[in-house]
Formats: sequence, structure tokens, C-alpha cells
Amino acid sequence: MEQRTTPLSHVRNFGIIAHIDAGKTTVSERILFYTGVSHKIGEVHEGDTVMDWMEQERERGITITSAATTAFWTPSREVDKSDPSEKFRFNIIDTPGHIDFTIEVRRSMRVLDGAVVVFDGVAGVEPQSETNWRYADEGEVPRLCFVNKLDRTGANFEYCYKTILDRLTKFAVRMQIPIGEEDKHEGVIDLLALKAYHFEGEKGIDIVETEIPENLKADAKKYHDELVERIVSEDEVAMGDYLEGKEVPIESLKVILRKAVIANKIVPVYCGSALKNKGVQLVLDAVVDYLPSPLEVPPAEGLDPETDETITRHADDSEPFAALAFKLQSDPYVGQLTFFRVYSGSVESGSYVYNATTGTRERVGRILRMHANDREEVKKVYAGEIAAMVGLKDTRTGHTLCSEDHPIILESIVIPESVVSMRIEPKTKADQEKMGMALKRLSDEDPTFRVSSDEETLETIISGMGELHLDIIVDRLKREFKVEANIGRPQVAYKETITKSAEAEGKYVKQSGGRGQYGHCVITVKPLEALVEGAKIAKNVKREQHFEFVNSIKGGVIPNEFIPAVEKGVREALSRGIQAGYQVVDVSVELTFGSSHDVDSSEMAFKMAGSLAFQDATKRAGPVLLEPIMQVEVVTPEQFMGDVTGSLSSKRAQIEGMDDRGQAKAVRAKVPLAEMFGYVTTLRSMTEGRASFTMEFLEYAIVPPNVAKDIIEARR
Repeated sequence: MEQRTTPLSHVRNFGIIAHIDAGKTTVSERILFYTGVSHKIGEVHEGDTVMDWMEQERERGITITSAATTAFWTPSREVDKSDPSEKFRFNIIDTPGHIDFTIEVRRSMRVLDGAVVVFDGVAGVEPQSETNWRYADEGEVPRLCFVNKLDRTGANFEYCYKTILDRLTKFAVRMQIPIGEEDKHEGVIDLLALKAYHFEGEKGIDIVETEIPENLKADAKKYHDELVERIVSEDEVAMGDYLEGKEVPIESLKVILRKAVIANKIVPVYCGSALKNKGVQLVLDAVVDYLPSPLEVPPAEGLDPETDETITRHADDSEPFAALAFKLQSDPYVGQLTFFRVYSGSVESGSYVYNATTGTRERVGRILRMHANDREEVKKVYAGEIAAMVGLKDTRTGHTLCSEDHPIILESIVIPESVVSMRIEPKTKADQEKMGMALKRLSDEDPTFRVSSDEETLETIISGMGELHLDIIVDRLKREFKVEANIGRPQVAYKETITKSAEAEGKYVKQSGGRGQYGHCVITVKPLEALVEGAKIAKNVKREQHFEFVNSIKGGVIPNEFIPAVEKGVREALSRGIQAGYQVVDVSVELTFGSSHDVDSSEMAFKMAGSLAFQDATKRAGPVLLEPIMQVEVVTPEQFMGDVTGSLSSKRAQIEGMDDRGQAKAVRAKVPLAEMFGYVTTLRSMTEGRASFTMEFLEYAIVPPNVAKDIIEARR
């Protein structure tokens, strides 16, 4: 049986997060090269990276799906490289930067113990860096910062460092400063050890330690003192020694710094250029030195499904098995992969696991250790590891897998609401069957992608996090599932109702030789009052959610057998609408009088009479259009507040309130759905892409007359 090869203290689970284009994937490719996973460095601009393995990612040069990989690293400092106890196992997840794929960062943050946050050396903190930082804050994930791209024209380490302090955290502290910037960027200075490092040999693989250049000695000394002061402030004994003028040994400083980073009290900042192979190995050393192993993060908490009591699981192979499924991925060769993080215990291929979320047993077919989209089969995985299972049928993102004898439900993953929808239809009959299956697979894989059907038009509606998101989905349908589809503009499902009472008579009389047709009824329509809970409904009333039919016929003026026909005629008229052909809702119809003919009356005649009476009555009952109103929340930096509220007001919004959200402001408003199409793009261009918004359905409300007029004209 396969034994654990790396002690838990030597495991690091971390993610690489950043704004789009800060160089996350380039950093990941260097890590794979230096750790020996790949023997050639892939470049994003050449479209041959290991981590961006999807065709769409390589074409667009962006990361769409988070890729997981396992690598081994022996620190570059003076250690015995042949000693296996010096080898550290890294489980790394490279996440996307684009806001439309924000779920990938969210779910990765949920299962990682640490993160390396990459920044562009020219731009510093960018909007998506702020969002990702917020997710890391929510998960209390310890972080290191890496200011990348210092070889670019306009690169400025001090500016980037300042943006981190101003926009993200007051706890950031320089661990390095660059030797030269832009085309003069040669290496880095370690402020703790006061040593300079250059990166030579093929792909900068050889780290050469040198003396600090004369022109940087004063800066290095100043920042070294700041750093030491900041570290000793976290430890009373060291602080006492420091104030007495004693020198605190570097090893002691590292131990204090490690504790502070894990407690989120200090965020170390490193620098370099991944593209020019400078500084990446020192960041890997920092991951070993300062990011936590699974033993150093708080134990996983969950609920006992039977008693709802809180229970914990420690990172220990001997505890009962507990894991969280955080991602599904379709693999063309092995089928559905379920990525999972083991919090306690161990799991073997061929065994059974219990899905505590659904209450079902699942058989683990195979267990794979992933290297982006390459895979290595393993028999068993242990606490603190990340791997993928093949063969699970009913497990979805956020489900807990555990041992059946010791069930636990771990905290799930928060899934944001979809905000953009569009119609989709297959191009041919052959595509129709394939499309249903493909959409189901894609929505299982990506919880922010939802599929529904419009009851009124029977069209398939797809919803996602933004236009790019849906664009990629349609592209994947075509390439992976060979489904050709047409997509349309999103539509709003309006409804109609009445605002006052009215009475009308419906008469259907036809005489054409032989037997004729005769139906006659009088009805009263009025807006449907909400039924007070517990109130009784009279025997002569048929009540549904949006419609009520009251039979008040006395003395048999309409024979009983024809009354259901009148109701049927009214129902058919409901679905045809009054003004614009939309469904009529919230109407009460009372049948009060009528007459019949012994020979000529028939069900069809009374159905027609009911329909005519309803159309006539509703036209005089103050008909109005109803539209869906969304509850919208926009989170924006303060300087764009005026633009955002002005733009919302122009969209017929009712602004309900504003409050602080960290460094940003949150605006709450009720806005008609019809005004929100394309708002993602409007908001991003208005706020330099720094604002985000969420919306969910709230209620139906009356459309203002001037807007209703345009809608009715368009329908005609």
C-alpha cells in the first residue's frame, strides 16, 4: 500500500491569484519549470502554456478555468539537496483574473491554505486584485505578494507597494527591493539577510548571491530596519531585546514572521519579473518559510447532519475521512473529474465515500493527481492533499464527501447570482438532443452558469456572470460538444393585469340553417385580493395563485353543465393578454348572469361568450403592464459614486440607500430588469472596471405609461 511520502508539515496548498494580465500564468509556468514538472517554459503570448490548456484560453491569452497541479520543491538556500526531508510538496491552483470567472477564485480560496497574489509592476493594485483580496479576506487566507513585470517600461516597485498599502492592507511589508527597474532590472535585494541576488544560467535557474550595489546600500539599510522593527513588534521577548540594542538572530525573526503571516498580521511583499526569470525561486522559498502547512491552519469545522451540532476535523490521517468537492471538470479521456481537498483521514481508489450533502454513497473509481490537464494515477490520498476523483455521479461543487460512519457537512461555497441571460436554440434537429446534454454538463461544471426554459415562449434561456462568460460557453458548446447554436438577445417576460372593476356581457349567437349556436353570460372582473392566511374560500369559488373564478349564478339561468365552458373561455383569454399579448395575472372573474336556449346552447357557444365577455370587461378595467423589478447592489470606489447613482437614476431606478463596504461604497436600488441588459459593460467602462454589481429578482411592478406605450407598439 502506498505510504504518505511527504510529511504534512512539508505540504503547502496555495493559489496564485491576480487581476487579469498581471502575469499569474507566467509565474505558474516558471514554478513548474523550476520544480521540474515541465522541462520547457510555456509562454502565454505563444499559446503553449501548461496551465492555460483550454483552446479558448490559449487563443484569448486569458485564464478561464483554474488549473491544479502538484510539484516538489527543495528550498534554494543552503540545504542538503539529497536529503528527502528537505523536499516540500506544493499543491498549486492557478486561478483566472477576469470578473466573469470569479467563481473559480471563490471556490479555490475555499480549499487553499495560502495564496500568492501577483501584481503588475506598472499598474499596481487593479480592480480584480481588490475583489480577489476580498475573497481571501473572507476565507482568512494568509498571503504573500509578488510585484511582477518590473522589466516593463513604466514599472515602479514603490508605486505598487503604496497601492497595496492604500487599497488592500496596512499590514504589507517589503521583504525585497529590486536592483534596477524597466530594462535595467537585474535582480533583487533580500532586506532581511541584506544580500543581493542575480539569476543566471538557462532560464535564470542559478541564483547568484552578491554584495548590494553601492547606490542601493542606504535604501536597503533603511528598509531593513523598518522590516525588523515591524517583525519584532509581534513578539514581546524579541521587542525587549531589540529595544535594548541587542541583535535579534535572523532565524528568530523568521519564526516570528511565519507566525504573523499565518495569523494574517503581516503580508510580505516580494518583487521580480517572471517573464525574465527573476525572483520566482525566492518566492517559492517564501512559500516554504511563511505560508502554513495543513497542520497550521484552524481545523475544518462542519455540522453533524443528524444533530446540527458543530464538529471539527483536524488535518490527521488517523481521523475519519472528510473532504470538500470544489470543482467539476469534463475530461475528454476519463470523463467527469471531481476535484477535492482532503481535510482529514484518507481515501483509496475503489472504495466508497458518503456524500453528506445529498445523503448518497458514491464509488471512487480512480484517484488522479493533476498536473494541469495531465494526470498521474495514485492509489490513496491523505489529509491536507488536493486531487481529483473519477466515477462520482451525483457530487457537485460544494458537496462534502466523508466516511459514512462519521458524517459531517463542511461549509459550502457561496455561489454568486447569474446576472446576464440570453436565448439559445439548436441550429438543426441533430443538435437539439446534444444541446440539452451539453448544457447540463456545463452547468454541473460551472455553478454560476444556469439553464432554464421560458414557460411562455418554451425557449431555452442560459444565464451567467457576464457577456464573456456566455460567449465562452457557446464557444465550448461548439468545440467540445460539437453543438451548433443560434443565440438571441435577452428578453423580458412582461405580464398584464387590471387596476379596477368592470362588468361586461358576452353574447355568441349564430344562425345558419338547422341548429344554431347560442351562449350568453354576464361577468364582473376585479383585481384579485391576496388571500389572508387561514381564511376560508367559499364553495362557489375556484382560487389559484393568480386567478379566481366565482360562480354566482342563481336559479339555473345558465345550466350547470355550461358553467365550466365559460371558465374555459375566460382562461384562454387570460393567456392571450389584453394590450400586448402577455399573460394576464391577479384577476378575479365573477359569473353573475346569463341565459340559454333549449336547442341552440352548446359548450362551444358558452366558451366563446366567456372569452368575449372577459376581453370586453378587462379593456374597461384599467389594464396595465407589469415588469420584473430587480434588487441591485453596486459596490464601487468612492470617486465613482456620483457617476454610478446618476447612471442608475437614468435607468428608472429607485435608490434605497448607501453604505460603506471596506474602502468602497455600496449602493442599493430597485431597477427594472429591462434597463439592466448590458449594464455589466456600462458599469465597467464608467468605473475603470473597478465596480461590481449583483442583482436578483424582487417583484413585478406596473410599467410607467410612457414606457408601456413603446412596449405595446413594439408588440403590435
